[in-house]
Amino acid sequence: MAGIDSYRLTGKHALVCGSTQGIGKACAMQFAELGASVTLFARDEAALKRVKNELPAGDVRAHSYLVADFNDPQRVAAEARRHIQETGPVHILLNNSGGPPHGPVTEATPQQFLDAFQRHVVCNQLLAQAVIPGMKQDRYGRIINIISTSVKEPIPGLGISNTTRWAVAAWAKTMAGELAPFGITVNNILPGFTATARIEELFKAKAKSSGVSEEQVRKEALARIPIGRLASADEIAAGAAFLASPAASYVTGINLPVDGGRTQSM
Repeated sequence: MAGIDSYRLTGKHALVCGSTQGIGKACAMQFAELGASVTLFARDEAALKRVKNELPAGDVRAHSYLVADFNDPQRVAAEARRHIQETGPVHILLNNSGGPPHGPVTEATPQQFLDAFQRHVVCNQLLAQAVIPGMKQDRYGRIINIISTSVKEPIPGLGISNTTRWAVAAWAKTMAGELAPFGITVNNILPGFTATARIEELFKAKAKSSGVSEEQVRKEALARIPIGRLASADEIAAGAAFLASPAASYVTGINLPVDGGRTQSM
């Protein structure tokens, strides 16, 4: 039977992308609370410094941060490789980046698809390639991707996101099979409607395009959630914390919805 220590992350090093706000920040906080040393990764250095100072004490290694814009995958990869050379292996990689713009897929431009693919699929690939050697060396690895319930049921008005998230899910499933023999798991978390700046942005965009109030859009969204409310970022992070832990050693290649029951498919 797994004891409480099976959920601790003491001695583990986590690299958390998009960690200055929302779900990424909540994941960083929970990883640190469970004993991991955390490296924050985002483009806003001032925000990174603030979040770093908020992190609970981790293990003997100090928390740190990296600065890069995820629209520049090569810079992202270079920063990660440099950091690993200086500090040692990363055991937990949380891939998380801002979602593509709202809008119908029929109106999306090729460049918008390319930008989204770069931010999500290409950055994920380069970061995974940077951390995998150390994970193999230590026989412990957790690659966790924050994506969307749209991989099960496409969300109207999010054409680019629906397409890109499916690509990430397929990438992760393929990688999970390749890395399983090395003690490395690869899983996806599918957040439902979560109380973050992103959902407020989407509600505003839908209200504007539909000609209704934001309050009406919010009420319609909540009506589709059996639990009847938005998720908190901490509730999404709890799923990531489990997947990052030793207790999840036999869980790989899955899509885990954390959505209050909104997704109707199995």
